[in-house]
Amino acid sequence: MKSKEETGQHEEDETATQHSSDIDQWLVNATQLPQQISPAQIKQISPSALAYLGDAIYELYVRMFYLWPQQRLDNYHRSVVDQVRAETQALHLRMLTPYLRSNELEIVRRGRNSATSRHKRLNPEIYQQATSLETLVGYLYLTDYPRLTELLQKLPLEK
Repeated sequence: MKSKEETGQHEEDETATQHSSDIDQWLVNATQLPQQISPAQIKQISPSALAYLGDAIYELYVRMFYLWPQQRLDNYHRSVVDQVRAETQALHLRMLTPYLRSNELEIVRRGRNSATSRHKRLNPEIYQQATSLETLVGYLYLTDYPRLTELLQKLPLEK
């Protein structure tokens, strides 16, 4: 016969598993665009503006990924910052590149070419790759959310 403590632990494990599954489903559906933007409007959006949007979407995805299991805020922050750093974004872009379609590679190229700001702490190539990933995320968020989700789920995020 199991003690109350063992039974309680088992129930906590089942609850954690259910919450983890709920979070995964939420990650897939949570940030869908509330309205459609026409292809003509999307073509008018600069790569820098797409990167601006992509930065927010990428960080939101990473924050939601680390939301469960519950932890202290400084642990959330540390985990998220590790993933949204330009160096990690550049690594993620290199990892995703073999999976990208020709139109997505073109968006990546446009994002790289728009990355003109120079950060003192960053190698310009790293900055360009990070901006390219953000541009791709912004573009796919507006044009093909299921594809964005498919690519984001390939990222090697670890809890």
